[in-house]
Amino acid sequence: MDIQLNFINHSNDQNRSQVLIFAKNVTTSNDELHVAWTVIQNCGQGCNHPFVYSLKNSVSAGDSWGNYTPQLTASDGEKFEMVLTQSGDQLRAAGTANNPREIAVLNNLQQGAISANIYKSGRLFATKTGLAPQQEAVFQFKPTIWIGVVSQVEQGQIINAAIISEVNTEISLLGIQSADIVMTGGGPGADSQPFSFHLENVVMA
Repeated sequence: MDIQLNFINHSNDQNRSQVLIFAKNVTTSNDELHVAWTVIQNCGQGCNHPFVYSLKNSVSAGDSWGNYTPQLTASDGEKFEMVLTQSGDQLRAAGTANNPREIAVLNNLQQGAISANIYKSGRLFATKTGLAPQQEAVFQFKPTIWIGVVSQVEQGQIINAAIISEVNTEISLLGIQSADIVMTGGGPGADSQPFSFHLENVVMA
């Protein structure tokens, strides 16, 4: 099932700021790499930007040769492994993860590091890089997104820690079927208010 979201710019911003949306992997520490899942650009005052938060994930792996496997549908509780086959490196299902709420990716190659990549709604959602042989990446996500106003961020790229520290709005999508995400605040001068985000027109699933 997908959650239909609609970003609406009701701010006073005159700087064509970017709006960054990303997720945090709850199984890891604060120094984890975060991916710019969605970046909204040039959305003027009064304009909107619809997007979809799919409840389904897919997984892919990259090897040290620069190859990437096809994306496989990945549900909570599933485990995958990267193995060397007669045709080359392949990602395949490998039973169940240790935690039913996690997706696990094991590097089962004899040599070479891999990256484990989670995709949502067709875009890179989370990644774990530099996994040595027999190392495992574990992903677990709450049904929440983090959203904030940033600059110089590219969709699909790793977000640096300084930008992450500026984004402090967490929005829960638990039980939601559709909603508007309304941005207010911003603007020039001393009367400028901080940017803020809230949900409107929420339809529960």
